[in-house]
Amino acid sequence: MVSSVPVAPCPDCGQKIELWPLLKVGEELVCPHCDADLEVVSIDPVELDWAYLEPATDEDDWDDDWDDDDWDDDEDE
Repeated sequence: MVSSVPVAPCPDCGQKIELWPLLKVGEELVCPHCDADLEVVSIDPVELDWAYLEPATDEDDWDDDWDDDDWDDDEDE
């Protein structure tokens, strides 16, 4: 039985990356062509995206003390 090796393009450099056959969503890897940190986001079809070092946060996690006035410092001069 011949098993095919999954291949997916790197979202950073566009080069095709040969992947291991037992992929799982969420697995992280490094592009051998450009060293981008990538993550498997889909299996069928195989799709890669940039891996984020920190997990995504909920809207409730944002700093409630931040407002648009923090950007207006130069307008007062």
